[in-house]
Amino acid sequence: MTARYRINHNTAYRYDQAVTASFNEVRLTPAALPWQFPLESTLRVEQSSWQYRYVDYWGTQVRVFEAHAPHRELVVEVSSTVEVDGSRRHTSPEGLTWDEVRTPAVEDEFAEFLTVSPSTEAPSDLAATAAELAGRLGPAEAALALIGTVHDTMTYLPGSTGVHTLASEAWAAGSGVCQDYAHLVLGALRHVGLPARYVSGYLHPKSEPVIGDTVPADSHAWVQWWLGEWVDHDPTNLSEVAERHIVVGTGREYRDVTPIKGIVAGTPATTDLSVEVSITRLA
Repeated sequence: MTARYRINHNTAYRYDQAVTASFNEVRLTPAALPWQFPLESTLRVEQSSWQYRYVDYWGTQVRVFEAHAPHRELVVEVSSTVEVDGSRRHTSPEGLTWDEVRTPAVEDEFAEFLTVSPSTEAPSDLAATAAELAGRLGPAEAALALIGTVHDTMTYLPGSTGVHTLASEAWAAGSGVCQDYAHLVLGALRHVGLPARYVSGYLHPKSEPVIGDTVPADSHAWVQWWLGEWVDHDPTNLSEVAERHIVVGTGREYRDVTPIKGIVAGTPATTDLSVEVSITRLA
């Protein structure tokens, strides 16, 4: 099934005192993929003095802008239209065996997606579960079983964690958001030698989106692992990735695909951040 969406992603920073300038990177443009076709994407920032685009090391499109005039508010509005052809997305293939995955050639090519960082390091009991599953199941089956373990153990609780929360901290609390589910799965898969990467994007929240309806949404995250090709799965919803999922970028973890990040010149004591995302199915 092919679906066309318009995504509006508005972010507002409000400072308790004026900052003299800011430099920012925005990673919110839907990626061009064999099954996903960006039709247009615009970035609007009233305070910006210039804008520039480039593709980063991980293949994600980045918009860069500066705001040189003093300001106490920075509003970043991104509007994108994209088509997703769910029938062209690959579902989980049987792929490779463990002997084929754990070779020097694979380890060399995908070293960055096998390296565990503090953000993704699996807690000892989850790592032990991953090792047990890998010992008795093939890579594809073990990955799905591991995702099931994370999904069944964790409780989805918005606001319970932040962007700097470690996977181990979310696991100890027993709750988190999509970023935490993804980080836990990534760390566990890498622990047993399966290359895995973080995917940033959007998910239409309705199982059967109605054409013309605009609904509130959020940024979303899921995972991919490599079995001769990249295989997607959404651990937060325990579901395959299809036409309701819209890819923005991939990386090792959240910090590689942060939607908006930047620096400011000035010393505001507090910063108020608000984000509003809406998705409309157009066709």
